[in-house]
Amino acid sequence: MTSQTLLGKAALVTGGARRIGRAIALELASAGADITLTYRTSKTEAEETLQLIEQLGRRAIALECDVRSEPSVRSAVANSINFHSHLDVLVNNAAIYESVLLDRISLEQWDAVFETNARGPFLVSREALPHLRASHGRIINIGSLGGLRAWPGHAHYCASKAALHMLTEAMAKSFAPEVAVNCVAPGWIEFDEDKGQPVTLRFAAKTPMQRNGDAKDVAEAVVFFASTSSFITGQVLAVDGGLGL
Repeated sequence: MTSQTLLGKAALVTGGARRIGRAIALELASAGADITLTYRTSKTEAEETLQLIEQLGRRAIALECDVRSEPSVRSAVANSINFHSHLDVLVNNAAIYESVLLDRISLEQWDAVFETNARGPFLVSREALPHLRASHGRIINIGSLGGLRAWPGHAHYCASKAALHMLTEAMAKSFAPEVAVNCVAPGWIEFDEDKGQPVTLRFAAKTPMQRNGDAKDVAEAVVFFASTSSFITGQVLAVDGGLGL
């Protein structure tokens, strides 16, 4: 069982209803944190995640939020503070992943990816900043190995995650010394529906650790940044089993 290193803390996880976001919310709850999770369309999954968090003995709330919208973000942060009274950890996880050849990406596709993957973390972090400064809190952005290595079939996604990595460094300088800001950059993450698929097997074979990552690998890295020394800031940590080497 995860050590209760975050007991008494309150964490907000955007896109926390499912997949990696759900794993992050549960790992933070296992470490003792009370949770706000946001969702845009995954209401059923958000309610399921909420029940799992409450089964761990933590207080939690699920809020509908479109991270692309300034009013929606403002409302979600305010409701989170009303529920928990404070904020110690922000995890900017909400994202869009899409596969399109570079010369076929439409302007609408390009803008949609950047609105969620880069503008969203900016908006949420800016709105949460006064509360995080008050608590000397942490921001953890969820980047990607694709922001460190070019993937030709995902140019807009890679560019948006590279922007998020640079935003992490800019925030770390701008928000110091009260708030530490870091980024977790997952490599190939395998979910149950991916097991045995040819692409999944191919990536596992290419990875030095001879397996693909799972959502818990990412979540544990988030808890590390949420609970470690605040002297660690501005870092982009690849959680990829060595795939990017």
